[in-house]
Amino acid sequence: MKDKVKTIIAIALPIQIVLVKWMAAYPDFVETYYSNGLYPPVSKFLRLLLGWIPFSVGDLFYFTLGILAIWYLYKHWKSIKGRPLNFLKDIAVVLSITYFAFHLLWGMNYYRQPITWKLGMEREYTLKELTQFTQYLAEKTNAYQQQITGDSIEPVQIPYSRKKIFKKTEEGYAILKNDYPDLEYRNPSLKSSLFSIPLTYMGYGGYLNPFTNEAQVNGITPLFRMPTVSGHEVGHQLGYSAEDATNFIGYLVTVQNNDPYFKYAAYHNALGYCLSDLSRKDEETSKQIIATLHPGVKKNFQELRDFWEQYQNPLEPMFKSIFSTFLKINNQKEGIHSYNSVVGLMINFHFKKETLP
Repeated sequence: MKDKVKTIIAIALPIQIVLVKWMAAYPDFVETYYSNGLYPPVSKFLRLLLGWIPFSVGDLFYFTLGILAIWYLYKHWKSIKGRPLNFLKDIAVVLSITYFAFHLLWGMNYYRQPITWKLGMEREYTLKELTQFTQYLAEKTNAYQQQITGDSIEPVQIPYSRKKIFKKTEEGYAILKNDYPDLEYRNPSLKSSLFSIPLTYMGYGGYLNPFTNEAQVNGITPLFRMPTVSGHEVGHQLGYSAEDATNFIGYLVTVQNNDPYFKYAAYHNALGYCLSDLSRKDEETSKQIIATLHPGVKKNFQELRDFWEQYQNPLEPMFKSIFSTFLKINNQKEGIHSYNSVVGLMINFHFKKETLP
């Protein structure tokens, strides 16, 4: 690449940043012309192009880039030390191209209208509503645990492979589109990440690759949690960037699935969020509800805790802090805590809609 071209691309980086921040002030424009205009055909094309490949192309892409970066630094170290400004320009070029591709292929969804606007819902709720909804979730979770295992003692073990869970997630979206046509999911591209172990050490259940539009699921996550994670990542594919929105979509598509294992996964996951919220606001009531849970339900919670604890490491808080900062930069003011905002969405949906089966 000629030096003049590099200079132009590098200078384009701050200009892009200003333009993106300017467009962020017009969510109606982003909603209409990007999220419901440019993005759907782009995302469908990428899923059609790569979705049939059984492994993660995006993970291989990241791995290859990492190897090439190390090789470049090793081979050109002397010239980098001798001409550091040229190296900084090269970095600016890479960042400029990456920034452009990220926002073109997916990232502008951070600046669309929130899902509350789309569904005509609110996030606010009272302590009474939180308590009632948490009790409801506890009853539903107990009921499906009893139905699946035949007693109250045994934890639920989903008898499906990851591939089958992904397929049933697709079936769930086929059901969901009847009430929410905007959530129709065509040309699926839902895969287990090749980096599942590193993701676990970082504390993540999955991610969407914005450059290949592949939904990546942590493949070693306990299977009873995988349905909601899969639904969450597909929600990102469909253009919803906010974590509370995709948590809600993951709950919605999983709880309305006809499969009892999926319903249990949805209620169990939602119960965890609500108990956590309730314990901060009314610890005594949260303890009372926990006391009503079947031993099998508690064992599934313990299974999840044991899973994450065995991968705890000193770097995990750093990774989460970086991701939280990334979210704040991209219009999610609560950062990583935005995951927990799903509680308000679920409560408002529950009291607005008919009770789910």
